[in-house]
Amino acid sequence: MNGVALSGLQSLAGALRITPGAPPPHGLQSTRQDWAALMGHGVPAARLPGLMASLFNLCSHAHRLCSQLAIGPASPGLLPRPDAVAERLRRETAMEHIRRIGLDWPRLLAPGGAHAASATTALRTCPWPTQGAPGPWPALRSWLQHVLLDMPAADWLAAWQAGGTDWLDTWGLRHNHWLPALVRSARGADACTLLAPDTALRLHGDRATSLCMLGATLALKPAFALRPLLHGACAHTGPWSRLGGVADDMLLTPWALLGTRLAELVRLALDGGDRCLDWGAVATGPWRGLAWVEMARGLLVHQVEIDPATQRVQACHVVAPTEWNFHPEGEVAQQLARLDPDLPDGALTRRVHLLMAAFDPCVPFTIERRGAALQEAGHA
Repeated sequence: MNGVALSGLQSLAGALRITPGAPPPHGLQSTRQDWAALMGHGVPAARLPGLMASLFNLCSHAHRLCSQLAIGPASPGLLPRPDAVAERLRRETAMEHIRRIGLDWPRLLAPGGAHAASATTALRTCPWPTQGAPGPWPALRSWLQHVLLDMPAADWLAAWQAGGTDWLDTWGLRHNHWLPALVRSARGADACTLLAPDTALRLHGDRATSLCMLGATLALKPAFALRPLLHGACAHTGPWSRLGGVADDMLLTPWALLGTRLAELVRLALDGGDRCLDWGAVATGPWRGLAWVEMARGLLVHQVEIDPATQRVQACHVVAPTEWNFHPEGEVAQQLARLDPDLPDGALTRRVHLLMAAFDPCVPFTIERRGAALQEAGHA
């Protein structure tokens, strides 16, 4: 592996090693560890949400909330029920989309750092919604119109829903603005390989069977959290796999997934945005609760088991979107296997970077040719 050594915190978070053209499972290797299970065991249950937020600080809001929700059915009454869950998810998911668009997309999708200065300026002017602040959405819609989309947000969403990727391309041609130009320029790196719609992760739509089966599997096979499967097969998750089904009729390639992320950001900012994301919790056994939230990277699941005598955590399991999407046999691994490893370095790097922007891992990654390092890229 070539490049700058990972910092201590990054080493703890883990990293992905990518070898384009290598067949699964050799093309995608992860050093992620199950810190939730290791560090959650034995802690007072009331402290678990804060611990999970610290362990997964890149998406801390979602992990804190999901942990709180899981404790509810595991030990009813132990913690106050989280309030304003839908609005909290809405705010934090919108902000995470904006951070990734402003920080990661220019770095990954624009050769030579083009648009980086414009993206930085955009982030500095964003009216960041904060917890408890009244009415942030009109200001955010105005910012989307003038700083990101170069057109009214509702009009952009209507055009996307009518035209899908054709609209995404048209938008890039019609609008001489940094984000449309950035998204359109990335289309040349698309390998045009379609996602399989039947492997989109929607197990939370089957609470009586699939969620309870997941809970039982996590309890019996803790290692499952790092290599999750749905009915014995890999699955992919993101804004395109919501229970709301907003992308069900679209042909989705990695480039098209950028559009689904933009579309969700717009939907969250418009009226009714608090109804975009699904969440909930169920009891999956005695003193055991499982919770899920749809967050920026996809579906997040926490399961916790509590000792009723001591109110301490007996078991804690987290299945994050990165584990689904970057499973060594999963969707990204399959896409990587189809890449031509003999492409010039620049072309190969652009294709891999598009995959990373589309599926959005929460850890750094390195790209390697077989036997030689190609490039290293860290997560912002």
